[in-house]
Amino acid sequence: MVQLGLIGLGKMGFNMRERLRAAGHEVVGYDRNPDVSDTTSLEDLVSKLDGPRIVWIMVPAGEPTRQTVTELSNLLADGDMVIDGGNSKYTDDKLNADLLAAKNIGYVDCGVSGGVWGKDNGYGLMVGGAAADVEKAMPIFDALRPEGPREEGFSHAGDVGAGHYAKMIHNGIEYGMMQAFAEGFELLEAAKVVKDVPAVIKGWQRGTVVRSWLLDLLVRALDEDPELDDLEGYVEDSGEGRWTLEEAINNAVPAPVISAALFARFASRQEHSAAMRAVAALRNQFGGHAVKKVGG
Repeated sequence: MVQLGLIGLGKMGFNMRERLRAAGHEVVGYDRNPDVSDTTSLEDLVSKLDGPRIVWIMVPAGEPTRQTVTELSNLLADGDMVIDGGNSKYTDDKLNADLLAAKNIGYVDCGVSGGVWGKDNGYGLMVGGAAADVEKAMPIFDALRPEGPREEGFSHAGDVGAGHYAKMIHNGIEYGMMQAFAEGFELLEAAKVVKDVPAVIKGWQRGTVVRSWLLDLLVRALDEDPELDDLEGYVEDSGEGRWTLEEAINNAVPAPVISAALFARFASRQEHSAAMRAVAALRNQFGGHAVKKVGG
């Protein structure tokens, strides 16, 4: 049994706490929402942990994570360790690790995949950090990852920053896969020859080369809303797709699928696209192609 402090009990953190407790570990959680929190503050959380302490952070990337790490650096002691399990940019990890190392506090970055289903299915984990720190936290990783061989749901990707880098690329790939399924769905919907689109997509779940968990989730969505009419086609991005493309540019690696998927998300937010108005105007100018006038 391992004792763990867990900061951030949102959709992911709350379920992670429950999975860890089900595995027999002691989890002391803190969240700004008192209805789910086990403690009243970070100070209270740290006081309830026995040394050497392990504290896992599951808060939004960027300033919230940096502030949390800074506060913990003043509360934890020599030999303690912090794990950042959020979606931080990998370049933030060295800054966090250096801040904590000045007080001999260890740091591990952990990319976590699994979403709201992780509580029951387990989480895919990609970690970065010193081997000794990773080994110290291995009982926690083993409880969170899916059942089966460790190497199929957990990877020690490298030194500090490698875990979040691996998760960033994972999410970039996810962008492309989701976009491909989405475009296929739209083509099936547009084709007059296909009469039952949900049946076609459901029929891909076994035996086909595109079968996957993402496909299963699309089938689930279509079961609830066969034409997805209840949804608006507005899609945000978490930032990791952008970071993936930055890395592709920095390393001169072609990434046309991921870039197209990211730009498609940008396009989804444009109710009236200036670019597409320009395309319509040009087609009308050089070819006399019909245009639709606003209000017409």
